[in-house]
Amino acid sequence: MRVRATARGWTAVWLVVFGLAQAAAGVVVWQLALHTRTGQWLDTVALAGNRIGQDRIDGPVDQLLNAMSLFSLLVATGVIGFIALARRRKALAVAATLLIAGANVTVQLLKHFLARPDFGIDPERAAAGNSLPSGHSAVAASVALALILVLPPKVRALGAWIGAGYAAAAGVATLSAGWHRPSDAITAFLVTGVWAAAAGFFLLLFQRREALVDPADAHRVAAVLLLLGGLIAVTASGLALSWLIDLPWAPVDDLSSRELFVGYAGSAAGIAGTMGLVAALVLAVVHRVVPSHKG
Repeated sequence: MRVRATARGWTAVWLVVFGLAQAAAGVVVWQLALHTRTGQWLDTVALAGNRIGQDRIDGPVDQLLNAMSLFSLLVATGVIGFIALARRRKALAVAATLLIAGANVTVQLLKHFLARPDFGIDPERAAAGNSLPSGHSAVAASVALALILVLPPKVRALGAWIGAGYAAAAGVATLSAGWHRPSDAITAFLVTGVWAAAAGFFLLLFQRREALVDPADAHRVAAVLLLLGGLIAVTASGLALSWLIDLPWAPVDDLSSRELFVGYAGSAAGIAGTMGLVAALVLAVVHRVVPSHKG
């Protein structure tokens, strides 16, 4: 073990970089998806592609999304807070609650104030206006990241994989159900990641100087595998969407089933990959902000 105080400054720098990078990525996604014709077209292609095989997944998708409500979010927050308090970590309970509340409130405010210009790409949904970011995706992601923070080191890696998988499935489910565009889920994950960085910074402020970090709590292999999985999925998404962009421009209704499927599958990979990256970054630093020996 080594004294935690020697690495606190570097951890703070990492959290600031982590938060700013995600905020910048969120701004880029917002600008491309809402304020460019290409971005709106790609989102609409993905939504149109969700019709392929939809009959087979309607049931599970509806069950997953309908289970997300304000009541279920409050219950999950209570359970996460209880885990933190059972570990005698009051600041951790506050930080996890701050993460969940901050992420979900921010998403709702952004959805209300952001405008979606009408370029005539998706006339069927033009009247609905902006849907970015996705509230359901933010609920799932905030619970998943808060769980990574509060779980004991022995089960933290497993919790990170399960939580990331659950949140990714929720984000893809909003696309499959036609509730949200892929950019909505991706932006929600990035907003939640920013709040995870803020929660980590909050924990650093209340960390005791005598706190000790156990290198065995780092879960480097699990974090690297999660990071690689996210990078592979995001890369596959980029290749699929690049292939679509290179095609001669055509209205969405005139695209073939193959092209619609590439748009849907590529966007789903982008959603899952983004959540994998965010979860991996949280898992990589959590042992420093929540040391097993608090001093």
